[in-house]
Amino acid sequence: MNTEKDFTPLTPNIVRALNDKLYEKRKVAALEIEKLVREFVAQNNSTQIRHVILILASEFALSQHPHSRKGGLIGLAACSIALGKDSGLYLKELIEPVLTCFNDSDSRLRYYACEALYNIVKVARGAVLPHFNLLFDGLSKLAADPDPNVKSGSELLDRLLKDIVTESNKFDLVAFVPLLRERIYSNNQYARQFIISWIHVLESVPDINLLHYLPEILDGLFQILGDNSKEIRRTCEVVLGEFLKEIKKTPSSVKFAEMANILVIHCQVADESKVTNDLIQLTAMTWMREFIQLAGRAVLPYSSGILTAVLPCLSYDDRKKNTKEAASACNYSLMKLVTPEDDNDDDEERSIESPSREEKVDAGDSGDVLNSSQEVTGLSNISFFAPASTDRSQVTLDLDGIVQVLDRHLHDTSTGMMTRIAVLKWLYHLYIKTPRKMFRHTDSLFPMLLKTLSDESDEVILKDLEVLAEIASSPAGQADPAVTCDGVDSRPVLKVPDKVGKAGESSPSTPSMNSYFYKFMINLLKRFSVERKLLESRGAFIIRQLCLLLHAENIFHSMADILLKEEDLKFASTMVQTLNTILLTSAELFQLRNQLKDLRTAESCALFCCLYRSWCHNPVATVSLCFLTQNYKHAYDLIQKFGGLEVTVDFLMEVDKLVQLVESPIFTYLRLQLLDVESNPYLIKALYGLLMLLPQSQAFQLLSHRLQCVPNPELMRTVDGPKRGDAKEREVDRNRAPHAHVDYGELLRHFDCVQGKHLEVRHQRSGRVAELPDRKLV
Repeated sequence: MNTEKDFTPLTPNIVRALNDKLYEKRKVAALEIEKLVREFVAQNNSTQIRHVILILASEFALSQHPHSRKGGLIGLAACSIALGKDSGLYLKELIEPVLTCFNDSDSRLRYYACEALYNIVKVARGAVLPHFNLLFDGLSKLAADPDPNVKSGSELLDRLLKDIVTESNKFDLVAFVPLLRERIYSNNQYARQFIISWIHVLESVPDINLLHYLPEILDGLFQILGDNSKEIRRTCEVVLGEFLKEIKKTPSSVKFAEMANILVIHCQVADESKVTNDLIQLTAMTWMREFIQLAGRAVLPYSSGILTAVLPCLSYDDRKKNTKEAASACNYSLMKLVTPEDDNDDDEERSIESPSREEKVDAGDSGDVLNSSQEVTGLSNISFFAPASTDRSQVTLDLDGIVQVLDRHLHDTSTGMMTRIAVLKWLYHLYIKTPRKMFRHTDSLFPMLLKTLSDESDEVILKDLEVLAEIASSPAGQADPAVTCDGVDSRPVLKVPDKVGKAGESSPSTPSMNSYFYKFMINLLKRFSVERKLLESRGAFIIRQLCLLLHAENIFHSMADILLKEEDLKFASTMVQTLNTILLTSAELFQLRNQLKDLRTAESCALFCCLYRSWCHNPVATVSLCFLTQNYKHAYDLIQKFGGLEVTVDFLMEVDKLVQLVESPIFTYLRLQLLDVESNPYLIKALYGLLMLLPQSQAFQLLSHRLQCVPNPELMRTVDGPKRGDAKEREVDRNRAPHAHVDYGELLRHFDCVQGKHLEVRHQRSGRVAELPDRKLV
């Protein structure tokens, strides 16, 4: 310190004492300065006051000599005490040099600076608020100070400043938020503790509306929630809980859209190995649930991003039960928000009525609207979304984004079962609520939906079939042009019945099948052909469920029509055997069996003929179809032809199964008809024909015992002219409608043709090409 400088109005003794290394001497000098400044205040001499403060700041507090800096700090504090209420006029000059000393390398000097600032703030009270950002910035640095004394001093100053802010109604929140937004991302534990404590204080002050600026600090709060310190996490949980309570109280003033992205990001766990991430995810999911319920349809433009975050959580195990439940609630609430009005084109009026069939799923409540749309983007492994234009006055459902998210989860082999079920529920819901828009995506979704039929879970397959059935039966698909599949014309060629139902009841879908129905049947059979394991393990299950979801007659009619053109004859035979077993044994096919039993209508006869032509790929199945339709004479004629067929072990096994079916409840009526021998001679002859085909086996014994129970076997004879049996056949024909005539001779010729082709294929496979006449399918 240059002793020759003029420090007037400070006396040489004061200057000398301020530079002394002993604290007591510097304290004496501070008392002299306080006395001097009081005199200037009494004289209202602001010039001299500023001059004293300037000397203490520039020549002492900012000096290169450590003892001089200490003297300057205590001198500035003395000035503030002397000024009292008037210190507010000189706060800038008083505070700035003290804050500079916060960065000093000497911990003792940092402590003295903290002490000096404490005295300045204590005197000035509310007058320091215009300089709050400077004070907060300096305190945030001291909060992470390694010296415990400095940290203790900063905590005292921090509490004083919080008291002042709490008492005052002049706090400038607008100016403070940018600084808070910057400092909230500090990774230092003590700095985080400092930040979160201040947010807690500000949030509790009634006159400070920090909720309005929550979007700017919410991400930082979630970062702090992942801190390793349990105390910091607990404090942050309390703060977030208080904010959420306030959001529930005043939802109309909440900026939901600006915070939705943040929640989506934190709902997704980037590193599952960290326990703190579970807390972040659960908290974010809880907030998301509340947002969806409070904001209503306002969140629809952001639904694809929400689904990206929510869907994976649905497959969590019990270790994350709370998160899973919150995600499930989010998913359910979001789904309810999609209503038929979302199917309207963007330029259409919202008042257009929606199809009545969309009432199948309860409509969600509508809420406030939000002027934005969104598109899904990516950041590393975290998915989030961003609002686009805000021109529109109506909420826009981002259907393209939703379908993209759903399709991605279906393609991902690591997706959990519950997530896959939720995805399929979403697709079904969208096809019900927004069918017109969804059919624009059907071509891209269709292959994956077919592939999902190979899923390991029965629940997934059931939901998948519901979606496919809705696609195949939705009226929205009628407007589409005929679609083709691998060059096959997929236009509907089926005769659609007047009344469609499942097990006697009306179908939930409209009776008419659209262009996707036939395409679905073609691709389903192709999948069975390629994946024989799927056919063996799930084939019957899939077809039975389709018969419940769609009309059983349409299912069997279309499959029979497609199998008639099947080039792989072995697969055609296997498929016919599967369909025949389903037809004869499944409770879902009760109505269809009754329809075929009597052949009293032209429709039932046409269905019988269609099935018969495909059933010819499997001789035993053809006989069983004749048994079902009570065409016993034709069944007998077919069995007579079995002598010219190649009898294999598989063939005999099928005959064995047919015998078992004859003994089943399905054919109770057939067994009862054995009591009337004169009226049903061809039935008995057909059964004896099966008996003669069988080797001495259990099935042989079973059928033999059954036939032994037939009364008066002598009455079976039909050799001498037309007996009662032929008369009975003619009576049955008369009972059937005139337009229900079936040309059985033509059907027999078709059977011969199909079996000839099967024999030719078997000979080619065995290397024995037989000389067969050129036959043409009828």
